[in-house]
Amino acid sequence: MTSSTFLALILGTVLSCIVSRARAEEVGSTAPTTSEEIFHQRTTAMKIRLKIQDNVITATLLDNATSRDFVSLLPISLTLEDYAATEKISDLPRNLSTEGAPAGSDPSIGDIAYYSPWGNLAIFYRDFRYSSGLIKLGKIVSGIEALNVPGSAKVTVELIEKSQ
Repeated sequence: MTSSTFLALILGTVLSCIVSRARAEEVGSTAPTTSEEIFHQRTTAMKIRLKIQDNVITATLLDNATSRDFVSLLPISLTLEDYAATEKISDLPRNLSTEGAPAGSDPSIGDIAYYSPWGNLAIFYRDFRYSSGLIKLGKIVSGIEALNVPGSAKVTVELIEKSQ
């Protein structure tokens, strides 16, 4: 490759980046530019509050089709039932979108998920193994100890913050 060809290649790449950035600014795009910004946007898109009697649990939802569909149901009152001494589950009034969802996930303590085969919400207060059909919705930020009780619990879930 000659030096003039190499220079033309670099110049073309730089100009392409400048034009793409200018177009994004024209349409008011706020697309993240670094992997840190992308991670931050995907994990801080929506915040919810779960009220169980006098306890408040806060959580951050991921920005995915299933989480957005879940938010469309809020506010919602549910009865969480204990399942396998690992998670609290509740049926939802309808199935949620699974568009673009992975085949399954490996939940950990504090994960909020949608179990698509049963159409229910699952909130993990103990670690569990990989499960097909389990789609992570988000993560509890504070108050998880309110779930580590035997039996069922009435909960109200509401949106407290949605980024633009």
